[in-house]
Amino acid sequence: MKKTSYLLLAGLALLACKKSVQTVETADLQNPQTTMSAAAIDDHIISTVKATGSFGWHQASDDMLWSALELSDHVLSIGYKTAAAPQDISASIHVLKVNEGDWAQARQLVLQTVLEEERRLNPSLQASDILAYDESTLPVLNVLVRNIGTIKRLRSSQLVRYADAMGYHPANTGLFGVDANIAQTSSSGCGSNVAEAGLTSPADFTTISPNARQSWNYGFHGIPAAWNKSSGGGRRIMIIDTGLSPDQTLFSSLWNTGLSSGRTVQRVVTLRRPGFLGFGFGSVETSTADACGHGTSMAGAAVSPRNASGGTVGVAYNAGLTSVRAAVDVLISESREVKGVADAFVLAGNSADVNIVSMSMGSLTSQGSISDAVNFAHNRGKLIFCAAGTSFGLTAGWYGVVFPANMSIVNAVTGVKDDGRTRCDACHDGSEVDFTVVMEKRSNGRKPLSTAQSGLAPSTVGGSSVATATTSAMAALIWSRFPTLTRDQVLQRMILSASNYPSKNGSLGWGNVNADLATN
Repeated sequence: MKKTSYLLLAGLALLACKKSVQTVETADLQNPQTTMSAAAIDDHIISTVKATGSFGWHQASDDMLWSALELSDHVLSIGYKTAAAPQDISASIHVLKVNEGDWAQARQLVLQTVLEEERRLNPSLQASDILAYDESTLPVLNVLVRNIGTIKRLRSSQLVRYADAMGYHPANTGLFGVDANIAQTSSSGCGSNVAEAGLTSPADFTTISPNARQSWNYGFHGIPAAWNKSSGGGRRIMIIDTGLSPDQTLFSSLWNTGLSSGRTVQRVVTLRRPGFLGFGFGSVETSTADACGHGTSMAGAAVSPRNASGGTVGVAYNAGLTSVRAAVDVLISESREVKGVADAFVLAGNSADVNIVSMSMGSLTSQGSISDAVNFAHNRGKLIFCAAGTSFGLTAGWYGVVFPANMSIVNAVTGVKDDGRTRCDACHDGSEVDFTVVMEKRSNGRKPLSTAQSGLAPSTVGGSSVATATTSAMAALIWSRFPTLTRDQVLQRMILSASNYPSKNGSLGWGNVNADLATN
């Protein structure tokens, strides 16, 4: 897994840096003699987040951005534009023709700028040598950069909207459940999606017809009553996550059984292949399988069937599912994961049958290419929910809402305890939060039921992750009940039914959606 190789990769990067510095000195070029340390970069990122609530690479110096590239995989993500276009193209990004006219010319000019500067270090370079990932929809170039002069020229160009270190992410932050002491050797949010021992009725679940288990927290949101009016039929949720387990029959042979029928499940992968030791750039992975477990648990909470198997019933048990394997785990920290997530949102925007996008993953650092893709999907009419963030230990409570949930067009979701108003122990909150879901018992810390990697016995899952999947599914209930509503009208029904309406709370948003009220 990627986290286990982090230290080795960092060492290789530092060795490569020393070698490149010697080359630079010989050629009398302008690269710094040494990189900034990862600790210094991380301190800047974290202090910026604490001070402003977010971090983007425009808040880093040229030296820091160059060092981040040197310490990661050298991939610089460049958002470009035409000379006539405004700096903010978010409103029109879904209709741009990046392979035609002025946009194609702007792309070529930016690529030529990169090539000219990179040839100062390696005169034999060709364009194909520096292109890391292909891009046919968004005005984005993903290129390999080793010369700080490239960064300086790009940042002064009127054709460049942003230039981001695509593969650098701060370590030891505790984000999304990675303990601060083991962040470099663990895989965030993975490995726990197995059957939960000791579940009892009625404390943890209720058995409902035809023989399904209803999670203990559904009643807090009026979901059982809402099922009398809607079960999500005719709506499709795209879950952007770590994929779907091929061993879980509830998403294959048992998908349309019992009270669930007439729907489909699609499995897609947008995650790119790794190269040597996790670095490298290639084609899209072929497997949609969830090796992490997180994507399967999110799908279970949202759309698992209601049948006689004894498994957990999802909130929208008649909604369709598009499962996208976009990342290795829930911490978006590799360039190939950034690309995978961006491609997934573009896919959502281009999929006419997808109504709702749910993503329970995030990052401490903003990425322009993901922002572009989220705007693309939003402009195509998709209702988007993202997790506000989940951390363990001392980090919980100071992060605020992570990227991309902190974007204004995204509905950020977090979890609360069963008093309905206290943030869960590991959940993030903040002014960008829109909705909350009850997902943690105060008495024993029990989390909601979901679907394990295999077998019919339920697993449990917590954090802002399950809160996001649950909220997305409630949106599907509402939209299925009123199929002629627009996205914004569905959202308005959610707000009007929520526990904090009419006063939005400064850290927990509109509060808990009541699906029963919202489907009346």
